[in-house]
Amino acid sequence: MTKQFKPDVLICGAGAAGLTLAIDLARRGISFRLIEKSDGPFHGSRGKGIQPRTQEIFEDLGIIDRIVAAGGLYPPQRKYRDDGSFIESEVSEQTAPTPAEPYHMALMIPQFLTESVMRERLLEFGGRVEFGRELVGLEQDQDGATARLSGPAGEETVRVRYLAGADGGRSFVRHALNIGFQGKTLGVRAVVADIVLTGLDRTAWHRFNDGAMDRQIALCPLAGTELFQLQAPVPLEGEVDLSADGLSAMVAERTGRNDIRIRRVHWASAYQMNARLADRYRDGRAFLIGDAAHIHPPTGGQGLNTSVQDAYNLGWKLAAVIRGASATLLDSYERERRPVAASMLGLATVLLEAAKRGDMRRGREVQQLDIGYPGSPLTLEIPGRLEGPRGGNRAPDAPLRGAAGQPIRLFGLLKGPHWTLLGYQVKRGALSACNGRHIHCIGPGAELVDESEHFRAAYSVSPGDWVLVRPDGYIAALVDFRQIDRLTHFLAEQGLA
Repeated sequence: MTKQFKPDVLICGAGAAGLTLAIDLARRGISFRLIEKSDGPFHGSRGKGIQPRTQEIFEDLGIIDRIVAAGGLYPPQRKYRDDGSFIESEVSEQTAPTPAEPYHMALMIPQFLTESVMRERLLEFGGRVEFGRELVGLEQDQDGATARLSGPAGEETVRVRYLAGADGGRSFVRHALNIGFQGKTLGVRAVVADIVLTGLDRTAWHRFNDGAMDRQIALCPLAGTELFQLQAPVPLEGEVDLSADGLSAMVAERTGRNDIRIRRVHWASAYQMNARLADRYRDGRAFLIGDAAHIHPPTGGQGLNTSVQDAYNLGWKLAAVIRGASATLLDSYERERRPVAASMLGLATVLLEAAKRGDMRRGREVQQLDIGYPGSPLTLEIPGRLEGPRGGNRAPDAPLRGAAGQPIRLFGLLKGPHWTLLGYQVKRGALSACNGRHIHCIGPGAELVDESEHFRAAYSVSPGDWVLVRPDGYIAALVDFRQIDRLTHFLAEQGLA
């Protein structure tokens, strides 16, 4: 007798990671429930930086324009001297967009606005967050997971094929699975608060006493709002007054100014900075994503971005397996994403030490454009390729022209839940289209023309080459005409033949 699963996937936690996974499953037609134990949406700005690679993901999910409209670019940072004078500098390296990398600068948008845009997008697919509903029990067998949920109407039991724990650093899912969370407390306690204030202009990120951990304070205008975000290290022990009066006193003491006044506190938190990584990302039918799998210090703006990319990596794989692909596909999730989180934890910790000294600079390493999966089982390795991207690298964008004369972006062709096969100066009949795979031919006489040769330059292709791009925008294979048989075999292994 066939066992019934309603829904296919249970997602626990409706932050950025849980919402990304829900949107990705929804657009693929996979049934899910997204639960959140809090009674309503998160109201803080915490993860306010959206890095270029995450912007590419948001384009694919159909929300990048809304995100840009709701937020803005980072202002210059203004570092004040003791005499009240200051110097200004950019928060990160200024780079221009290129045809291959259309998003080049981090966006600033408070986390509560990001998640609001994502909930709106989810609703367009017919999905929603179930607030006030908490996972209180979890059991697994070889066929699925049984989850016990508590909510306003009491308890219920849900049977699902898979469960995703996106429930934060204190993850119930991680504890229920008895997964270790190795790492350390970094010896830094800080206050972060969203406030309404008077006395400072909104054209700069105001920083006082950089390099002095007992006196540092930063006040950053939050794009898209009337708020400023206050950030300040505080003693490891003792109470912190997070009221408007208490924070005003802190500002006055650390800036030496009495003209800056906090009028209202929208949200505030005092927290210990940690760097921790789950021992494993999977246990049977259950997976960890986002802060449930890794916790970062805020330096470098990596936490929310890494979390979104966890979900983006897992979503298409869950959908494929639920629709009949080999369950071994899911083994690649931890293999691909855990090393990325380990690397980002190291980067954020290095940047934290630089912030303590007052000399933190954010370069290309925080943009996450160079993250890839070259050793993945989902990558067809072809030895001898010396130039350009290889299997496992991010797929670059490129401007093209359609045969009918209209401009087309390569990212527009990759957008959506499918695999994409790109042939450069090939015969279209060499590989036929199939369910779940789109084929586009580029070159003279083909449907797409590489008029300015941006595609050729970005991919270092020669006539007869084929590029296979995964649903999450990474190159799975790049082969020439002599390796068609290997590519055909690889496609069959992925269920795409």
